[in-house]
Amino acid sequence: MTETLSKTANAAGESRSTESRPAENRPPENRPAESRLGAYLKDRRAKLDPAAFGFSAERRRTRGLRREEVAQRANISTTWYTWLEQGRGGAPSADVLERIARALMLTDAEREHLFLLGLNRLPTLRYPVGEAVTPRLQRVLDALNPSPALIKTATWDVVAWNRAAAAVLTDYGALPAARRNILRLIFCDPRVRAAQFDWEGVARFVVGAFRADAARAGADEPVRALVEDLSRQSPEFAALWTANDVSHFGEGVKRLRHPTLGTLELEYSAFAVDGRPDLTMLVYNPASPEDAERVRALLA
Repeated sequence: MTETLSKTANAAGESRSTESRPAENRPPENRPAESRLGAYLKDRRAKLDPAAFGFSAERRRTRGLRREEVAQRANISTTWYTWLEQGRGGAPSADVLERIARALMLTDAEREHLFLLGLNRLPTLRYPVGEAVTPRLQRVLDALNPSPALIKTATWDVVAWNRAAAAVLTDYGALPAARRNILRLIFCDPRVRAAQFDWEGVARFVVGAFRADAARAGADEPVRALVEDLSRQSPEFAALWTANDVSHFGEGVKRLRHPTLGTLELEYSAFAVDGRPDLTMLVYNPASPEDAERVRALLA
């Protein structure tokens, strides 16, 4: 009994000892969130070369930029930035984190980590305007033939596809870039509309899924502009958009009326593209060996 009490007391003492240690002296996983943010800021600051930013490298006791130099670049007060590093600043705003990310020259991955530490969420999605997919990603799509596969943006523009997608879904290469948009095709292209077995169900689903994508993207200007334009062109889209329904693309089954193949059933899955949060890969696998063989014959 005495031995048990002694062990319990020792364990409690060790726990109190750990809790009483300064946050910066604890292992990273045991630090409070605000302290992890401060430690990350301090680490990033120490890795920067003052000369690269026009600051003198002389008479520095530590590596990297000084706190006041980061604050100057971020256009925030030195006191506020110091408090953030010390874990005393409370929750910073998204605007402050964006300015600090630019001041510290963070990569997209580092910027995401900064937001997760500071606000427990990812930053608003950035739209790389006009930026094409990499040749490596295009080769991934090509390797998926005879399964139709494509890459869409957060505004549902189709920016890359394989031969099977062009043959089975839509010949995107024959369309002007402005029309290579899944929502525009569903609501404004009579041929695409006629190819859907259940157009009303498809339309309701894609608007709900797009709404979810738009919310994750922060509903920035490209999303708002697309919604306004589609609402003018299609009363059906406008009605579905105001219904505020939300759905998730994920995976499912798509049935098509193909002009050559007739009825075709495809199982689709959506995949995130690592490093490009604005992109999603959609892969449509023929649902049966017979459907797969018909697609192969079409591509031959």
